[in-house]
Amino acid sequence: MKVSKILVMAWENMTQRKLRTSLTTLGVVIGITAIVGLASLGEGFRVEIRQRMQQGFELDVLIVIPGSLTAGLGQPFTPEDVNGIRNITGVKLVTPLITLPQANVYNKENERINAVTVGAANFSEMTQMLPEKLIPLEGEIPSDDENDTIVLGYKACFWNETTRLANVGENVTMQIRIQLQTPPYTTININKTLRVAAILSKSGSPGITNFDYWAFIPTQTADQVTGREAYNLILVKVLDTEKSEQVAKDIEDFFQKPYSISILVPITFMRQVDRILTLAEIFLMGIASIALLVAGIGIMNIMTVSVIERTREIGILKAIGAKNRTVLAMFLSEALLIGLIGGIIGVFSGYGLSFALSRAISGFMQSQQQENTVFQTPETQRMTINPVFSPQWTIIAFIFAIIVCIIFGLYPARKASKLNPVEALRYE
Repeated sequence: MKVSKILVMAWENMTQRKLRTSLTTLGVVIGITAIVGLASLGEGFRVEIRQRMQQGFELDVLIVIPGSLTAGLGQPFTPEDVNGIRNITGVKLVTPLITLPQANVYNKENERINAVTVGAANFSEMTQMLPEKLIPLEGEIPSDDENDTIVLGYKACFWNETTRLANVGENVTMQIRIQLQTPPYTTININKTLRVAAILSKSGSPGITNFDYWAFIPTQTADQVTGREAYNLILVKVLDTEKSEQVAKDIEDFFQKPYSISILVPITFMRQVDRILTLAEIFLMGIASIALLVAGIGIMNIMTVSVIERTREIGILKAIGAKNRTVLAMFLSEALLIGLIGGIIGVFSGYGLSFALSRAISGFMQSQQQENTVFQTPETQRMTINPVFSPQWTIIAFIFAIIVCIIFGLYPARKASKLNPVEALRYE
């Protein structure tokens, strides 16, 4: 018998029992809806996390820290260390940073500028390293020889949207407490008058390169005030992001002593997060697949009942010459059609479900406000999850639905094909 004829007969048998067929197909629809919906939502969540990480970390910039964040910071870096890193293969640009935790900045009214961290940097190198982070809202980034200048982050300058603490061109006073490196090793306060050269635009993105609460002074000014050339951080821009991990290993090898430095490699963070999200997505898909397996059991149950109800019909078909494989194909075709119809409907309803869930989740999820540190995010941002249609998961779910329907329909179909025609004709 032709395949088309078998499919037509299978469709006619299904339409004769519309309610039963609809309920059986509904189980497949629910399973596929759950799989496609969660997959689309998971991909959307992955995209949102990746975008936030790219905003908070420049993927081509490595951050080298002396010592360890857990075991304690080590000795500051020297100019020789910076020059050594510059000579490593794969490094495009290197610039050191000095952080002055004991420094405070006051305006002409003696009001404290809202700068959480005062840092010293080479402005020309920093603008090349992080061009999107050092965009002046007012004024201009000073040149390297302007040692009496300071650049304020947006939140460091503006108390709120209407109140500012300093203007470009005004003088501010930086007060820093330092310990003398010679006897009697006492702590003294040093005041330095600086001119506000620029105010940076609002960053608004979380991460270590959010400079909203920073104030920057030239590196030479910091060297003069502290009396030494020592750096707390080194930023390293790599030529190829994909080779960041190899460059980080070469930097570690340069310092020779184990655990003498720590290197933050953003691309590694992103890959780790991506792996975790993939595992979570697979776990959710596994849970959703249970619904499809339950639908398969329903198919087996309904088709087994159908075989019993159609025993006499099967006997007549065999009596007029139908072969076992023809009967087997007829019942498997019904299972196949249930899987196809349920899969198609489930794909569209699953995508619709993902949109409904994303709207509900986005309405409640907000990013956490971090503590008042150099890593802080300046303002709470709402997380928006947009479902992403995943052809890969859609195809997998669709094929899985068909396979489940065929596997669970195989037993009743085989049972029907093995019926003895004489006994089947006697069945009442």
